[in-house]
Amino acid sequence: MGNALRFLYGQCCNPTADSDHSLGHHGVSTSTVGVSALAHDLYHFEITSQVPEGLGKHVVSSKKAQVNWYKKLSEAWRESKPPPKTPEEASRLVIHSLKRHKKADVEGLLAFYGLPLPHSLVELSSVGPPSSDAPGLKFELQTLPVDGKAVADGDTVTVYVSTMDPRESSCVPRDVQVAAVQRSKARAKKNYPKADELHKMIVDSGYRVLNIQNEEILARKYRIRLRGIDAPEGSMPYGKEAKEELTKIIQGKCLRVFVFDQDRYGRSVGDIYCNGIFVQEVMLKKGMAWHYTAYDRRSELEKWEKEARAERIGLWASSNPEMPWEWRKNRREGR
Repeated sequence: MGNALRFLYGQCCNPTADSDHSLGHHGVSTSTVGVSALAHDLYHFEITSQVPEGLGKHVVSSKKAQVNWYKKLSEAWRESKPPPKTPEEASRLVIHSLKRHKKADVEGLLAFYGLPLPHSLVELSSVGPPSSDAPGLKFELQTLPVDGKAVADGDTVTVYVSTMDPRESSCVPRDVQVAAVQRSKARAKKNYPKADELHKMIVDSGYRVLNIQNEEILARKYRIRLRGIDAPEGSMPYGKEAKEELTKIIQGKCLRVFVFDQDRYGRSVGDIYCNGIFVQEVMLKKGMAWHYTAYDRRSELEKWEKEARAERIGLWASSNPEMPWEWRKNRREGR
């Protein structure tokens, strides 16, 4: 199958790699059972010409037909550059490769791997990130992998940027640099109370020492407000779903954030891109946010919201969903 499948098999399909999560029917964690398990089975098929056991319980076609599917999927995977990395990308590859086959079989195959079903996918545009001279663009951030717990709601996330980044390295406060060095020495001497005291000072200064792949990295904290959208608040209908959707998109990923403004709460207001995907587009097309027209007049955002409204997707399943800015105003006024 080639390096792409071997890499995914080795990195994602090791049953002992993620012992903190329950194992799926392929012996991998529930968080990796989709793309990695499909990669494993395609790699195995290339060697043995055998389809996975248990698939017949999810599909209606014969074993001979299943073999033909895996031939097509193997070819499609080899030809895709780059190969699928997310459940959505893997799901689209399956749907496109088997588009002439029965709907029940395609959905059964996707369900077997825990991949998104056709109705839950949205077609994304080819809108690229803004150019360096885009009107109002102040700066760009390249973040470290995002912790899912850092997602506050459907339109706000806390990210960290390594102080080794050229933009950050020149502006780290001297006392933070000194504290980071002293903390490292305290930990080496197993003086953990002192190390914790120093880290608290670092955190209070807007920084944090993160452990990423067994390497300690001093990073600066940024709170990001997604530009141009307003998601339901946590206690509103679809508030929980919006937060979960944003978490699913960005958790564990390094992001490109294009900052255009700062709001009254000190958050950086910007566009977020994750593996080339414009995050605001996904949130709007999945009906997990409103176009925030009071602060953003971009026509594409308006178009994506209208598409979700027309399809009655997400929060638009309700005939008259409450606007989050009106909800907040009513709460402030005690209504």
